[in-house]
Amino acid sequence: MTDPGARGLPPDRTCRDERFMRLAIALGSRRLGMTWPNPSVGAVLVDESGDVPVIVAQGVTQSGGRPHAERMALEAAGERARGATLYVTLEPCATRSSRNHGPSCTDLIVAAGIGRLVVSIADPSPHAAGQGPERFALAGIPMNVGCLAEEGARLHRGHITRVTKGRPAVTVKLARSTEGFAGSRHGPRLILTGEVAQAKVHLMRAHADAIMVGVGTVLADDPLLNVRLAGLEGRAPVRIIVDSSLRTPLTSRVAAGAREIPTWILTTVEASVDAEKALTAQGVEVLRVSADASGRVSLPEALQLLGTRRITQVFCEGGPELADALATADLIDDLVLITGRSARGQGDVPALGASLQDRMDHLDLWAEEQIGPDLFMFWERP
Repeated sequence: MTDPGARGLPPDRTCRDERFMRLAIALGSRRLGMTWPNPSVGAVLVDESGDVPVIVAQGVTQSGGRPHAERMALEAAGERARGATLYVTLEPCATRSSRNHGPSCTDLIVAAGIGRLVVSIADPSPHAAGQGPERFALAGIPMNVGCLAEEGARLHRGHITRVTKGRPAVTVKLARSTEGFAGSRHGPRLILTGEVAQAKVHLMRAHADAIMVGVGTVLADDPLLNVRLAGLEGRAPVRIIVDSSLRTPLTSRVAAGAREIPTWILTTVEASVDAEKALTAQGVEVLRVSADASGRVSLPEALQLLGTRRITQVFCEGGPELADALATADLIDDLVLITGRSARGQGDVPALGASLQDRMDHLDLWAEEQIGPDLFMFWERP
């Protein structure tokens, strides 16, 4: 990493770098859920030759993962890229993953004559993995890594987790009453949060590759598991049901709509073949893994399978039972806990199981946000 002071840069360099990197991170954040299996990268090109820095171009990874953000920004800038500073949220790729994809981003950056490169975090992917710095140095392009590293790591947690652990990152969302309950075993479904909070949850869905629930949620609520925000209806993630015995009804909305929104069911190798045939006839894809000691889907194996299918981020809304099972298996990377209204004596299902409560001691609370009457609390794996 190069020391900005050693190059005689002005004393406000760090603040300026962070300002443009925040923009790059914001750009990347907008397309989360649309770029898998690739990370959603943001890039900003800035001309710093004058008294006031000028943004020359912006880029973000396109749907399906290509073209990459760097290519988008460089092509938009054209000759104005020469000598400019490129801010990018993830270390640029240095090798091509396919001959059809053209030059790597490192090749494009060198060819464009970029004056300086500022990167938020390094990329452990074999297509990058520290191969760029030497080539940039040979080309006379100073490279600084670590600008807003925490925010960059948060943006790219799914990509990093899949590359390093072979599974997607898992975010668990739970809503609870002020008394700590998530629902009622015998009464009607509890509506614990307001409309604005529910809209925020739908935005979180839109930013995930897949949304996951247990079959109990399907049987109790018959959810759609889609995105119901104006203008974002087409960004529904893959729907994943954890269903050890293939009890998902053919008449459920997730099964009936499987041809409109990709719907996968994770089940065990012992589950009914006839039930699988009936579900696949409706467009559902059934994925089989081993059963754990209790006869349920082995969640570690299931997440590894999703990793091979190139899913990078799973948003789990499966309720306390699935959340606790994920906590037991140490598979929770992010936790979003929403405290809403009082259940007025109706709740009897605790939101936090014993394993999840224990796991929270090993997570960091990094943000709180009040949305109307509802409090969002965000934890993450350190």
